[in-house]
Amino acid sequence: MPVTMRLLLLLSALSLLVQAHSLRAASRPNIIFILCDDLGYGDVHCLNPEGKIATPHLDRLAAEGMIFTDAHSGSSVCTPTRYGLMTGRYAWRTKLQSGVLGGLSPRLIEQGRLTVPSFLKQNGYHTACVGKWHLGMNWVRTGEVSELSIEKPNQVKNVDYSQPIANGPTSVGFDSYFGISASLDMVPYCFIENDRVVAHPTETTKIPMNDSKGGFSREGPGSPGFRGEDVLPSFTQRALKIIEEKAAASKNGKPFFLYMPLNSPHTPIVPNPKWRGKSGLSLYADFVMETDDAIGQIMTATEQNGISKDTLIIVTSDNGCSPSADFPLHLSKGHNPSHNLRGHKADIYDGGHRVPFIVRWPAKVQGGQKTSQLTCLTDLMATAADILGQKLPDNAAEDSFSFLPSLQGQKNAAARSNIIHHSINGSFAIREVSLKLELCADSGGWSDPRPGHAPKGSPESQLYDLSIDIGEQTNLISSKPEAAAKLEALLNKQISEGRSTPGAAQKNAVDVVLRKAVSSTLKGAKGKKTIP
Repeated sequence: MPVTMRLLLLLSALSLLVQAHSLRAASRPNIIFILCDDLGYGDVHCLNPEGKIATPHLDRLAAEGMIFTDAHSGSSVCTPTRYGLMTGRYAWRTKLQSGVLGGLSPRLIEQGRLTVPSFLKQNGYHTACVGKWHLGMNWVRTGEVSELSIEKPNQVKNVDYSQPIANGPTSVGFDSYFGISASLDMVPYCFIENDRVVAHPTETTKIPMNDSKGGFSREGPGSPGFRGEDVLPSFTQRALKIIEEKAAASKNGKPFFLYMPLNSPHTPIVPNPKWRGKSGLSLYADFVMETDDAIGQIMTATEQNGISKDTLIIVTSDNGCSPSADFPLHLSKGHNPSHNLRGHKADIYDGGHRVPFIVRWPAKVQGGQKTSQLTCLTDLMATAADILGQKLPDNAAEDSFSFLPSLQGQKNAAARSNIIHHSINGSFAIREVSLKLELCADSGGWSDPRPGHAPKGSPESQLYDLSIDIGEQTNLISSKPEAAAKLEALLNKQISEGRSTPGAAQKNAVDVVLRKAVSSTLKGAKGKKTIP
């Protein structure tokens, strides 16, 4: 065979190998999931052009990717959302029926339950978590610690911090972990690496919550020199290191999953000194800008390491903006952290759980797109399985629907048509298409009317048509009783079957309280109704 022909065949073979490698990389992308903490839908400029906070990196991510305008956290507070994100299952199916865990609470994720990191690890991914965990881990106790609540002051000393921590992130599928056990206003105030504290919390620590409003975090054990303003930069630097270390392997068939649950802009509102005053608006706005910059650094790292094309980046939030951000102050300056939505963090209203959700994947997703497809953070696992062409078992991801068809622009593909919402006090809502039924007379959270304080004679339920009433102002419960009954029946079905996706029925961990006790001041007050 002539030399020229052999050379052409060799070049052709090399070209096919390169194409095959490119296809493998595109079908198994790196996945970076950044979960902001209490970032409001209206805090991202590309989602709220009237907003007053500059978010250039999130805006660029959106310009180069896709915005999901109707995405929701699984709950209006953090722990249950994180459980749903990691497992693809609504957290109210567990023993955690309201509220959140504390920094010393034991692990919430059940032993043996498939998680996103364990699933991806089974499929050849390196898995790393950097950030705020807030899903419980088992510290070595020397006394009583609350099981499912934020610890009482006298309990924080009942832990041996010198011992390894069991059942943390590395026990549910992560190869490595660096972060803090819960919110930055919860003890202990120390970094954790894998299953040990980095420096023993030998000091009594409390962190200023917000310079504009005063106050401090819960007082408790902290590592010497631990400062709130150092936490976000520390998370960012560790994440950048992981990207740099894993980039080469990802180009050679070993992709990575980086889960990055940030501590910001949740209280304590502690932007690094170089960011203070940058927004010209508030300390909270400064913290949002620093958060945006951290996201920008992650984006740049994928580009500098030559992996941006085959890296799926998702940025979202665990719930709506907290009232600790000071809504009156921001509203007086023309900025609404909830944009045009009613309510905020903790509420059953959309301001409590409709969240920013921006996706960039250059190999597969054309930039500058928007989708109004209904989406939940529980949908990550089914999406990952869809990307990898894998089938999930019936006893996993019971409330997870793939949003890959939306990323690929498939308009008529089967997708999520309904979603269940849950507030801090355990109130339920269910949404199908544009109709949303709320099984409470109040916010279920922290905005007015607060639980038990709805006006006398208020209906026990609320029904809104979000297609014409995004601000949830006109209650249709009396004019559309059939629609409300149909939605409640669907909610009952999904609770009793232990899943909202097709598949074999599963069991909830406890009997689920469908309706909270209604205040006696309400006409026709009823007690609790439970569904096994």
